[in-house]
Amino acid sequence: MRLSKYNKSLGILSLIAGTLLMSGCDSALLNPKGQIALEQRSLILTAFGLMLIVVIPAVLMAVVFAWKYRASNTNAKYSPNWSHSNKVEAVVWTIPILIILFLSVLTWKSTHALEPSKPLQSDVKPVEIDVVALDWKWLFIYPEQGIATVNQIAFPANTPVNFKITSNSVMNSFFIPTLGSQIYAMAGMQTKLHLIANEPGIFDGISANFSGRGFSGMKFKAIATKDDAEFQQWVAKVKAAPNTLNTMDDFEKVAVPSENHPVEYFSSADPKLFMQVIDKFKMSHGKMDMPKHEGMDMSHAASAGAEE
Repeated sequence: MRLSKYNKSLGILSLIAGTLLMSGCDSALLNPKGQIALEQRSLILTAFGLMLIVVIPAVLMAVVFAWKYRASNTNAKYSPNWSHSNKVEAVVWTIPILIILFLSVLTWKSTHALEPSKPLQSDVKPVEIDVVALDWKWLFIYPEQGIATVNQIAFPANTPVNFKITSNSVMNSFFIPTLGSQIYAMAGMQTKLHLIANEPGIFDGISANFSGRGFSGMKFKAIATKDDAEFQQWVAKVKAAPNTLNTMDDFEKVAVPSENHPVEYFSSADPKLFMQVIDKFKMSHGKMDMPKHEGMDMSHAASAGAEE
């Protein structure tokens, strides 16, 4: 008896503690700050609402049936020979089929409309940012501005941002939850992502794919400035930094694995650095794949890999 009271009190305290802890949580996916994220939230809520059409009646019927046909209710109808009802079958099959059909059409349309590589329609010139996933930090190269940063980006609000993304190591995932889609970063490959911020602010960016020991600290800040003038001020601040990133030797020094890496600025950066990072994996691939017995030495293999 005493143990039962103890378990009940513990359960109530756990419920209260859980409620208090969850009250401080903020679901970024349901608090969008960009057009892509807004449309994705609409898709999530629509799909959730459609599934509740099945879930809510099922839960209610489970409770009602358990209460109505409890052992102590002698007035409940007893039908031991009942086995089939066309009306029940029609409801059980028709409603889920209609929901699945609607979700299929909705998913098809939204998948094409929200394709990450599809450029956003806008009269404003987009900001170009090249992204390289490192261990365990993010390197951002602005080819048009000739600068680079680690673990911080900036762009004007209401301006499209075109991301080109790759990895210098294992597969990773680039994600700014409040702005929209995540996309994978893979060594030797390039993926594209197009986002836009509907309002100024500072948004959290993360790695959404486990990539090793320092994964938990692989985060960055995305700053949406109120206008282009404020963005240019940020660019000027970066250009005042003492460090540069103009050669692959400079890049390899930055790429050395580090955990919880601070924000770092580079006043100048080679605009071709992004493609050089991709090409070095293609060259390695060519060296490994070209067998010598076919009359091709290692220098020819490297040339073949560079032409790929």
